This record gives sequence, structure tokens and C-alpha cells, in this order.
Amino acid sequence: MNSNTTARKHVRRTALIAGLVAAVALPLGLTASAQATTGGTAAVAQRTVSGKSSDNVTRVADFYGAYIDAKSDPDNGGRLATELRKFYLRADGLREVAKWEDRNHADGILRAQNVPLKWTVKGNGTASQVGITLTWGVSAPTKLVVDLDRNHKITHIRTPGAAGK
Repeated sequence: MNSNTTARKHVRRTALIAGLVAAVALPLGLTASAQATTGGTAAVAQRTVSGKSSDNVTRVADFYGAYIDAKSDPDNGGRLATELRKFYLRADGLREVAKWEDRNHADGILRAQNVPLKWTVKGNGTASQVGITLTWGVSAPTKLVVDLDRNHKITHIRTPGAAGK
């Protein structure tokens, strides 16, 4: 073994050890930092989001989350929002949204002219309907009902109590 080989092994070993130390120390530092921010009394809550594409609640949550993100991006969001509509809504649902938008001069998916700060999606007790609550801040939230077909495509978006198709 020559001195160049020994030096390279030493550098690799040092880099490996530094990487392992960083991998262990970084999460510990973040945890300590988070605990210091909260006064050290509360544990950092871990969030988990799960779902499956065959579940209507998951599908609607995926759509609204991606759609709101796309609409929040003024530079690139318009085209993506249009593509998301085409993917998640059935053709008759797209036509219905377009008619609503022509009448109301607002976004037919969000039923507003701006983007909500948060949203909640939950089942309505039937397999083909999902409830949405859109919140903009201090104003009253907007509640919507989304109807889906057996292929998990959105067919109708309406306010609660409005007749479904």
C-alpha cells in the first residue's frame, strides 16, 4: 500500500465519520431547538398523512390540496390548475364548473375569487359524497359538497342543501 492509498482511505474514513456525526447530531439539534422554542415542555408532534386512490375522501383531499397549491402560484399555477381539473373532474363536471364561473365571476372549484388559507375534507356518510370546508381567515368558512362517480371522478360541486345531480 502506498501513501496515496492510505491518505485516500483516511479522507474517506474521515468523511464517513463526519457524515455519521451530522446524521445523528442534526436531528438531535433540531429536537433541542424545537423544545427550546416551546419552552422544553412539549414534545414535537409528528404529522402523518395517508390515503389511497380508491378512497373518495383521499381523492378529493389530493385534488383540493394540489389545486390550492397551483392557484397559489401566480407564475405557473394557471396551467397546472387547468390540468388538475381535467384529471379529477368528469367532463360534465367541468362543464358545470365553467357555467358556474360564467354566472358568478369566481373560481368554480373554490367558489371564491381568491385562495383559502386552509381546507378540511371529510366524508359525508355516503360513498359518493365528500364535504369540504374552505377557510379564508376571519370570514365565515365556505362549506361545499363534492359528488363523485364510481371511478372517483368529481361530477358535481355544490353548497350543502343544494340539489345534487
